[in-house]
Amino acid sequence: MPLPAKNLLASQTSPYLLQHRNNPVHWRPWSAAALSEARESDRPILLSVGYAACHWCHVMAHESFENPEIAAAMNRHFVNIKVDREERPEIDQIYMAALSAMGEQGGWPLTMFLDFDGQPFWGGTYFPPEQRYGRPGFLQVLEAVNAAWQGKRAELVRSAGALGAHVETRLAPAPGDAGSPQEVLQTLAGNIHGMIDHKAGGLRGAPKFPNVPFMRVLWLSDDPAHRTAVVQSMTSMLAGGIYDHVGGGLARYSTDDNWLVPHFEKMLYDNAQLLRMLCWIYSDTRDALFRVRIEETVGWLLREMRVAGGAFACLSLDADTAGVEGQTYLWTEAQIRSALDSGADGFLEIFSLAQPENWEGKPILHRRGHARYLGDLKEAELRGMLDTLLSIRNERDQPGRDDKVLTDWTGLTIAALADAARLLNRPDWLEAARGAFRFVCESMKEGRLPHSSRNGKAVFPGLSSDYACMISAAGALYQATAEPSLIDQADAWARELHTWYSDKSGTGHYLTASDASDVPMRIRGDVDEAIPSATSQVIEALLTLSVLSGDDPDNRVAEVAQAALGRATTQTYGQAGIVYAAALAQNAAKLLMVEPGKDPVFVPVANRNLDPRRFDVVVVNGSTQKLPGGVTIDPQRQAAYLCIGHTCLPPFLKPEELEAALRDGTTRKSW
Repeated sequence: MPLPAKNLLASQTSPYLLQHRNNPVHWRPWSAAALSEARESDRPILLSVGYAACHWCHVMAHESFENPEIAAAMNRHFVNIKVDREERPEIDQIYMAALSAMGEQGGWPLTMFLDFDGQPFWGGTYFPPEQRYGRPGFLQVLEAVNAAWQGKRAELVRSAGALGAHVETRLAPAPGDAGSPQEVLQTLAGNIHGMIDHKAGGLRGAPKFPNVPFMRVLWLSDDPAHRTAVVQSMTSMLAGGIYDHVGGGLARYSTDDNWLVPHFEKMLYDNAQLLRMLCWIYSDTRDALFRVRIEETVGWLLREMRVAGGAFACLSLDADTAGVEGQTYLWTEAQIRSALDSGADGFLEIFSLAQPENWEGKPILHRRGHARYLGDLKEAELRGMLDTLLSIRNERDQPGRDDKVLTDWTGLTIAALADAARLLNRPDWLEAARGAFRFVCESMKEGRLPHSSRNGKAVFPGLSSDYACMISAAGALYQATAEPSLIDQADAWARELHTWYSDKSGTGHYLTASDASDVPMRIRGDVDEAIPSATSQVIEALLTLSVLSGDDPDNRVAEVAQAALGRATTQTYGQAGIVYAAALAQNAAKLLMVEPGKDPVFVPVANRNLDPRRFDVVVVNGSTQKLPGGVTIDPQRQAAYLCIGHTCLPPFLKPEELEAALRDGTTRKSW
């Protein structure tokens, strides 16, 4: 049955698609039916990909998709498909790679033209309605593509086929020769360190992104200079305008080279990664600045990023409020003085209001002049004034929220919250993480995870990243609670992962399931974006499960890691996640703590000394645990056993001895 000649987005669950449900464009969601319509109607496909918090997506929607003349041309010449890149990241990755292969700069909105088989033959990103910014007008583009399709179709189809083959090879490459994961990590860490802005932190230039995958590589290298660069970068970010000093949480990036002017969209995945990174830094440095930023960021997550049921579902906070970028977050000096009264002078001695060149909005609040922690009393006084500003800010118009649940991003957040709860002894945070975990478990269907859910509707099947992130989340919760059922659930998800996503060799996984029927090609998911790649997440998940359960009889983790590292050597960018995960898998540490009494002494030591290379297991009464080599632990003797690979140190009988070992740089070098 032909699809009706109207906009079909009203029944979708994605808030981004629903934003476009009243456009005069005859939008279709991505589906086999939409692809069939193109062939049956003899029209090519216009694919538009974006996300709810994307500023330029809103601009193009207003300028072009709400324009009756442009919409009429789109409906006349094309089958128009709208995709939420967060809901269908596999579609986004395929066509973003195609745009890159054309030599174009990527970004959103992504605008691609496809043949009947979904093969791309031309594309771009944002197009203005009329020619400007050195870019052709969108109506001009539509007419030109239609003319080419009518007059040179065979040539376009041939080039689309060749481009599609190139993209498939690029996104599912054959492995090359891989060296030692640790050696590859150290080389990459050295290269990243050479790109660091040693004055402002982060990578040199603008715009500046937090780039947590790079920061993780530097941290794992354990080189003191590399770790100093991470601490400096995080300190600078947390003092700049990119950090929300009033409400907590980090914006997606800064438009300048000094972390000052944020692009005012706050993403769940950025802040989940930030939170875990801050936990590692605070564990290592004991600098109270990072403890406070952990508390503020968790406060923001719990206050603004949860929906009914407990999941962390408000995936992104829009950059715009009432059409003005950052309006919710900005302050004038007069507004601050009115709010804080006699405290304003002291507040403005620490915090500054910046209005950089080319910034047309209200001033941006930051504390770059006082980036360091100022002591408990002063910081508590400042926090009280910031809370006053937050109360006032909450009465303003708020940015739009995308409130769908993405399973993989929720998994990242659960793991980060569990770590933060252990580190700062916050059972309330741990309960929030468990609530989100229950939400995801209850969203499963026949044991399988969805990728996205909203208002009781879920998008199946999930992606390999969903299983990976939830396995890791289960592992993080297990290390915080010692509940065996979490390992059972992680093991069940690992079986589903291998069943639906493994390649023929059994040493790798695809991003999409084998029964996902509407994807034009299966891709690996090897390339990092703002978060580490799906492949790297899978390696970390399988490693977590194998170390915590003590079960990897086929040495599968090492095989998957080495195969992925081999593929990474053939790529030119976006491989930090795989390098990090492979190095982690080569030399992971396991800490077994026997705590037979009611008062544990080793667990608090482990909790305040978190390390990404170490996995912690509490041996509870009645359980049996073995060290590498099959040596059984006495479950009645209170002790801690630290093992690196297949080698264990002598047991620790005193908590202070364990703490000294965990903080000793020489001991860590063997990890």
